[in-house]
Amino acid sequence: MILANKTFNNLLVFVCALLYFYFAYFLDRSDFYLLFGLYSLLFLIFVILMQKSNFSFTQLTWISIGLRLIFLFSLPILSQDFYRFIWDGRMLAEGISPYLFTPKQIMEQNPDLIQQSQELVNGMQDLNASHYSNYPPVSQWIYFLAAKLAPNSIIGAAVVMRVVLILADIGIIFIGKKILQHFQLPVKNIFWFALNPLIILELTGNLHFEGIMLFLVLLTIYLLIQFKWIFSALFFGLSVATKLLPLVLLPVFYQFFKNKNKDAGLFSTKQFFQFSCYSLLSISVFILSFWGLAEEDFISHFTESIGLWFGTFEFNASFYYLFRWVGFQLVGWNTIETLSKILAVLIFIFVIWLAFFTTSKKGKNVFVSLVFAASFYLFFSTTVHPWYLATPLLLSVFTQFRFVVVWSFLVMLSYAAYQQKIYQENLWLVALEYLIVLSYLAYELFYKKSKIKLA
Repeated sequence: MILANKTFNNLLVFVCALLYFYFAYFLDRSDFYLLFGLYSLLFLIFVILMQKSNFSFTQLTWISIGLRLIFLFSLPILSQDFYRFIWDGRMLAEGISPYLFTPKQIMEQNPDLIQQSQELVNGMQDLNASHYSNYPPVSQWIYFLAAKLAPNSIIGAAVVMRVVLILADIGIIFIGKKILQHFQLPVKNIFWFALNPLIILELTGNLHFEGIMLFLVLLTIYLLIQFKWIFSALFFGLSVATKLLPLVLLPVFYQFFKNKNKDAGLFSTKQFFQFSCYSLLSISVFILSFWGLAEEDFISHFTESIGLWFGTFEFNASFYYLFRWVGFQLVGWNTIETLSKILAVLIFIFVIWLAFFTTSKKGKNVFVSLVFAASFYLFFSTTVHPWYLATPLLLSVFTQFRFVVVWSFLVMLSYAAYQQKIYQENLWLVALEYLIVLSYLAYELFYKKSKIKLA
């Protein structure tokens, strides 16, 4: 029986490798039914490996690395964002801040400035080529590294970025293991993230830099658990300088400080002062990371580009789409500009409530607050791309909640929007995705309440 199980488990890994190879080199994003069918099979194998296999931690680590290496020499097929990454890196390599000019402006003024410029602009498509870069400095310097190491090769630049992302994922596995050991949780829980098909496809395969951001966030938390808060603040600032999302989590970090003085009630002057210094240092690191990139018009260009994501773009949203429908009934037009501001205030209020007005008697329960802060942000966002789930998914491995794992499967339904050249969402599929996710969340919150410790 043991030999049979070992053979079966090895067979599952081999099938996984074949499926990932097809994703990496042959799949067409527009073929949604094949995409979702193969992803469903990958996800089924992933769940079986997590719940039934007898692989050791070391074996699962090597499997995670091996599956990622399959993508090493491929170009992303589910996202065109990497073309903009390469463009920004080559702009930096030419000594020009990527925040100052759009690709279209460069093409009009000096099309020979950037190697393979026409191919890159064609790849990133018209919308991305028309706005200023919104990628923070840590990401930009990795793009710059790719430009220096592969100045004339798109595939070469992709390989450089992918190696960095794989190294970040390895770091997540080992730091995650240390945190799980600290809280006496099963160390294999980290593979709910590391082996998840969403993470392998979207971060390693499609070159989204959430992996680097999350490595820095996890290092931040590990240092904060040891109360090395000055070093933690430095790494948190760098995580925000990779992707802006960790700013949503910052208020919740107050609970790590509050737990150092459990008898102080909601507020402790000493801990609140330390947290304030922590926040100030983190934000200072983030601001200083723009040194050398922030020139005239930088602030207006950067904020304009960020504003597009919150006040213009719509994709795979949940509650926002409901509120948008109500707005249409009331005023007859899309109220995204007003709604996005209202939802931002709601997110802020909820995160502040989690941070300062909920109790967490054990340090590990801070992760529950972090999961709900990140998830609430996504539930009320106007745009939810699949790779955005990486943050709540990683945080959830330190809790008993698994609704984000369910979501990481269903979010791939959003790729139905790309079956045509001009994407068009199937709102029935969007509704199905969130109905199941929210139902499973309710199940975990209420039916399994006796089994899951919230605080």
